[in-house]
Amino acid sequence: MKRSLISLAVLATITLGAQLPALAVPAAASVVDFNKVTSQLPRGVRPLHYDVSVTPNAKEAKFSGKANIKIEVSKASNTITLHALDMSFKNVSLVDNKGRKVGGEAKVEIDAKAQTVTFNFGQEIAKGQYQLSMEYDGIIGTQAVGLFSLDYDADGAKKRALYTQFENSDARRFMPSWDEPVFKATFNLDVTIPSEHMAVSNMPALEKKDLGNGKTWVKFATSPKMSTYLLFLSVGDFERATIKAEGTEIGVVAKRGSLEQARYALDESAGVLRYLNDYFGVRYPLPKLDNVAAPGQSQFFSAMENWGAIFTFESALLLDPKYSTQADKERVFVTAAHETAHQWFGDLVTMQWWDDLWLNEGFASWMENRIMQRLHPEWLPEFNAIGVRESAMGPDSMKTTHPVVQHIETVEQANQAFDTITYQKGEAVIRMLENYVGEDAWRKGVRAYMKKHAYSSTVTKDFFDSIEKAAGKPIKAIAKDFTEQPGVPLIRVDDVVCKNGKSIVSLSQLEFSRDEPNRAAKSWQVPVVAQVAGTKVQGRTLVVNGKGSLQLPACGTVVVNAGQNGYYRTMYAPAVFSNLAKNFSSLSAIDQVGALADSNAMAIAGQQPVANFLDLASSTPDEASVHVWSAVAGRLSGYLAFLKGDEERTKKFKQFARAKLTPMMNKLGWEAKAGEPDYLANFRAEMIGIMSGLEDPATLAEAQRRFLAMDTDPKAAPASLRFLILAIVARNADETTWNALRERAQKEKSAMVKDSLYALLATAKNKDLAKRALDLALTDEPGATTSASMIRTVAGEHTEMTFDFAMANLAAVNAKVDATSRSRYFPGLAAGASNLAVIDKLQAYAKDNLDPSSRGEVERVIGSIKTRLKIREERAPAVKAWVDANVKS
Repeated sequence: MKRSLISLAVLATITLGAQLPALAVPAAASVVDFNKVTSQLPRGVRPLHYDVSVTPNAKEAKFSGKANIKIEVSKASNTITLHALDMSFKNVSLVDNKGRKVGGEAKVEIDAKAQTVTFNFGQEIAKGQYQLSMEYDGIIGTQAVGLFSLDYDADGAKKRALYTQFENSDARRFMPSWDEPVFKATFNLDVTIPSEHMAVSNMPALEKKDLGNGKTWVKFATSPKMSTYLLFLSVGDFERATIKAEGTEIGVVAKRGSLEQARYALDESAGVLRYLNDYFGVRYPLPKLDNVAAPGQSQFFSAMENWGAIFTFESALLLDPKYSTQADKERVFVTAAHETAHQWFGDLVTMQWWDDLWLNEGFASWMENRIMQRLHPEWLPEFNAIGVRESAMGPDSMKTTHPVVQHIETVEQANQAFDTITYQKGEAVIRMLENYVGEDAWRKGVRAYMKKHAYSSTVTKDFFDSIEKAAGKPIKAIAKDFTEQPGVPLIRVDDVVCKNGKSIVSLSQLEFSRDEPNRAAKSWQVPVVAQVAGTKVQGRTLVVNGKGSLQLPACGTVVVNAGQNGYYRTMYAPAVFSNLAKNFSSLSAIDQVGALADSNAMAIAGQQPVANFLDLASSTPDEASVHVWSAVAGRLSGYLAFLKGDEERTKKFKQFARAKLTPMMNKLGWEAKAGEPDYLANFRAEMIGIMSGLEDPATLAEAQRRFLAMDTDPKAAPASLRFLILAIVARNADETTWNALRERAQKEKSAMVKDSLYALLATAKNKDLAKRALDLALTDEPGATTSASMIRTVAGEHTEMTFDFAMANLAAVNAKVDATSRSRYFPGLAAGASNLAVIDKLQAYAKDNLDPSSRGEVERVIGSIKTRLKIREERAPAVKAWVDANVKS
């Protein structure tokens, strides 16, 4: 899950069953001991195969279903309990493998809190295999959980399409099932739909039958053995286009009229699939792989790796030629890469329980960047690694963090596990460990893991057993340190001594913490890489028991974490840092960015002087890489928070930052130059956005000029700048401009663009306009799935007002948020608070609305607020002193 087209002339219908290859299942697949896996269900019964028939009534927002489930009973019982939510049942029966009925019609007991249904057949059910059959009715929702609908405008008419979203625990809203990842089974799905619509599922359509009265019955081929959360169904007025890659039919499915915007996603998906077939050493096993684009959005996810039918919201799959940017193009590629990687890591081999969710998400996140490196090296994706590391180390340096492998007990805890630690820290740890064992050995281990555990389920130990065996060197102990304990190692460079033409580097290991700087450090075995700037030879060591050293074959400026693949902070002793700062220009661009990131983190945490970073940033040479300038620009803007309430120093610092960045802004200009690298488009947009945030008069005036001309002069707002111009204008809007932007949103025909335009209305700095955006979000105008993001966006600038608004309208806001997101969504609204009084309100919300076991996100947000405000108070004097000493009026 993530928190590629040809001409319409080659539109394909869903492939029929006669063309299906056989699905090969390894004879020696790994065996799971179900009694040792966490489960919310009684032991002793497991599913083998599901036959599911559904008939949706989209207009009435309900559906009816029939399920025939082949089960195996390993422990005699009088009852069978499985998952079900928001369902009613009738005609429940049980038949043994000889066709004999067991007991009478079942007594049905529904436990809404446990999200289960229990069938009591009035007699003991002996060990053996049975057929459990039932009819049931369910609900079609408006948010992305279970079977849900999404409405959109098409040619002036309202249309409705249906989709499913089951991760992590929502297949139980679609069918009664053993809705936990370890309970893999095969599936036959059939659906009755309006004849003018298309139905898409994991497998190709096997049979279609005209039922008359405008209805068609569609039956899909049998799925491979898989977890319930990977099942998928979509129904709507769709178009489909396909290409072939290595024998697999790759498709894109989109609502009628938008298919051409998915051309890029389809074309890129072919290259992604080829690469992954080779990397994993196991060919993609299904006959087709669709990418299904849907209007709307979710607060929980942007895409979902359903096996053979990836679901993606349009903003992560389609490219609108009037608005899409280089960043949008890269997002489409990354989404396709991430979700396609899941077809192996997550779908073919699945974690046994949500404790090991990182095996899915951390690996797919790591793989997306690797695929970009192979297919689009011109985008310089190696710099992405530092951003990933930074996003993880922020929450991981707090006492409210959790290990990558964490114990999950409830559905709500599983919902909250889809977070930065699981994704970004998981990715960063994988990157470091692959760098430690070597790329070839790592891939060999991954291939062995895939082959051994195909169609089965695993835990983290299974993965690292395979890696260590392939690498021929110890890694399990290192991996255990980084996945089973939380926190961020801190490698201190205590000394660098030049002796006989070589650098002797002394290291010690501490722990980087933002909220408990004096706590006793945990111990990690840390793979450390160092290099003398300007040389090519790297030195490597494993820091164990808090100490380490290495020797480099030259003297000079030493960089630790050279290449920036390690998951640890680097802090240099004063004399060593002084040498690095003096020779900063001799570092490689990626190590300059890494040094800036570490120096900034140390300064903010109070572990090094603030002046270290600000001096380093202010001395950045004009010829530095754009990625270095990006690191400087973004962080300089962040230091304004330390001057909040001090208008004179704030004004001086903004002038200093603008003066520092203006030469680069002038060099870039507002429009692309012929032949420039693709990545400059992203940097240009970033710089324009930062300069506008610094209230640069020239930037704001140019944005306003282009906004006023964009409807009459096509050159005023090219696609690469159109939304950026609108965003700058929206943030600084007065009432007249805000109304004009709202009118633009109302008239927009593209569902994807309309969502984005309404989101812009929520960015206004003006408090009265922000309040109007909140009120608007609770109406039907923006669309059912857009409102929650509008409210969250307003919270970025007007935190306390937005949180109070959400609490005052809790039921109405809840209806706009998908159920999987709620326990994180509301605390998230308060995350930017600058007033400790918000904490009491957060705690009151949690007490009234969340089970004690589901308050992890609340505690993390409270910890973050306290630490941020404490750091702001402690660091403000040093920042002010630096401004006084270094910035002239």
